[in-house]
Amino acid sequence: MSETRIPLAGVIGAPIAHSRSPALHGYWLKKYGIAGQYIPMHIERADLGEAIQTLPKLGFVGINVTIPHKEAVLEFADLVTDRASLIGAANTLIFRKDGKVHADNTDGYGFIENLKQGAPTWQPKLGPAAVIGAGGAARAVIASLLEVGVPEILLANRTKNRSEALRSEFGQKVTVVDWVQAGNMLEDAATVVNTTSLGMTGGSEFRIPLDGLRKGTVVTDLVYTPLRTKFLDDADLMGCQTVDGLGMLLHQAAPAFERWFGVRPEVDDELRRAVLEA
Repeated sequence: MSETRIPLAGVIGAPIAHSRSPALHGYWLKKYGIAGQYIPMHIERADLGEAIQTLPKLGFVGINVTIPHKEAVLEFADLVTDRASLIGAANTLIFRKDGKVHADNTDGYGFIENLKQGAPTWQPKLGPAAVIGAGGAARAVIASLLEVGVPEILLANRTKNRSEALRSEFGQKVTVVDWVQAGNMLEDAATVVNTTSLGMTGGSEFRIPLDGLRKGTVVTDLVYTPLRTKFLDDADLMGCQTVDGLGMLLHQAAPAFERWFGVRPEVDDELRRAVLEA
């Protein structure tokens, strides 16, 4: 690729118009004076393979991948990182100069970095983590929590067989809890994570009883619209340390930006403001 070509990156999904990633990467491109562009692209599943083949020829150095393509893109990758393999999904593709497509998953990294920044005294080894939900986001969360030394994952999902499937993949440290007992598992937890869309603007309410939460427990919600969900507000009132979900989006983007554009970007309050205002 000629050095005079402007490096392009972007995000693919269906739908994609709601994505905040263009505002996020656009802020960094401007801040670091990089002559690049970041473009949202609505791509349907039937066109996925063709798109991944074509984008590098158009000057793309890589893309982010969001719902519903995170699992499917793996079949079009030449190289898959261990963490993307473990999670069974990729959120980042790097189009290498040798023509190979490199798939990675930085969701778990973003999740952990957000917790460290939002709750600096958080100690993962202190006790079990209660994880609500067993979808794609939960896979990244569970893998990253086990990696940093959380001793046990208490996992509750509305359909139990999805929790059982994750237990069979991640092993003995995952304990499946019935959905009706989800409130009870909070009593033993040092960390509590909502990986579902419950509480999201326009979605279903988060109805799990929180009276089992202990003061000082670190509680985080992957939902960031609204930024402060009722789940986080209620946990706040009970004396918990709460961390909103926006930071996960910001932190997961940093390794990708560095791979594509050669600069390690900073996640700070100015970035948060720019993304919230977009």
